[in-house]
Amino acid sequence: MTDWKIFYGNREPHHAIKTLPDPPSWRQFKRHQDVNEKALKSRWQKTLNLVKEDSRDYQRGKSFRVLYPPQNRDTIDPDTQGKKAKIYQAYKELIEGVNAAIYLRRPLLVTGRPGSGKTSLAYAIAYELQLGPILAWSITTRTSLQNGLYNYDAIARLQNLQLLKLKQELGQAPPQQLEENIGQYLQLGAVGTAFLPSYHPRVLLIDEIDKSDINLPNDLLNLFEEGGYSIPELERLQTPSVTVRTADPGLDTEIQRGQVQCTKFPIVVMTSNGERDFPPAFLRRCIRVRMPEPNDAEFLSEVVNAHFAKELGEQHWQQAQGTINQLIQDFVQQQQGKDVATDQLLSTIYLFSRQVQPDAMDQDSLKQLLLKRLDSAVDQ
Repeated sequence: MTDWKIFYGNREPHHAIKTLPDPPSWRQFKRHQDVNEKALKSRWQKTLNLVKEDSRDYQRGKSFRVLYPPQNRDTIDPDTQGKKAKIYQAYKELIEGVNAAIYLRRPLLVTGRPGSGKTSLAYAIAYELQLGPILAWSITTRTSLQNGLYNYDAIARLQNLQLLKLKQELGQAPPQQLEENIGQYLQLGAVGTAFLPSYHPRVLLIDEIDKSDINLPNDLLNLFEEGGYSIPELERLQTPSVTVRTADPGLDTEIQRGQVQCTKFPIVVMTSNGERDFPPAFLRRCIRVRMPEPNDAEFLSEVVNAHFAKELGEQHWQQAQGTINQLIQDFVQQQQGKDVATDQLLSTIYLFSRQVQPDAMDQDSLKQLLLKRLDSAVDQ
């Protein structure tokens, strides 16, 4: 039987997104006859050209790892088989959730502890499926939906209009419509750009949505359901088309009569540390998964290898194996009953695997410093 999955989590980039079937009838948006496929394909190529293989975002997606069971199950230590089976099952459910969200054109709500890799999952999806740079929207308590959709600089436009009127009165500027340049004062945000018509879906990261104002999840409902939004500042104009800037550097787009409607629903990854509950209406529209906690030495070794093997070089990497393996073992023991994150381990290994590294006395105190619990009430 052919594998239905498109995203695997630890593969090299591929083109499986091209095999994605049409969405369910209740999740179809812009009709094919309303789409200029040639223009979308041209814009998509420009989007892909923004990807830089040496960028932090690209490397972040490349370093993401999922723990799969070995082909030969007999290689699993019987003493740890039950523990590993739970980890394998947790990652299996994560990958299935991602693929379900892609197929059903639904947002993905990823819950997990800080540092467990929730944010990196979005970068991994964009990397593996070759969907261009991700569009990231970081949430704070003051964030509103409009912040993510677009920003309109009304004050700058008013000042320029006043200056233009003055020049016209003095005969220093030709008569013209005062509304025709409104596009230069409006820029789409990450969310607004993600819902533009596109040849393939974009990856939209909504990071730490549990930090948001209580109303934001409800404000997102219509956007997720309809796959589009309006820009009132452009709707009221007589001009049918306005060119505005997007969140992609150097790429503009035309907005028709103030309306934006997606052709491909973006792959929306929303992360949460589990610090609040969400309304049922919001949860109903999401595929919900939990990011597994990587507390297995074998899996952590793969993560460390992905981050450091190429950087350190083969010879130095082999020389540092003893130190690295010991740090991983110490970290696994430290995790038992304590709240520590994988990036704390990576930071520790970075310091201890350099050519010039702390001496033995400093290493003991540094390990205690870098592997402190994340519970702010217990600083130890």
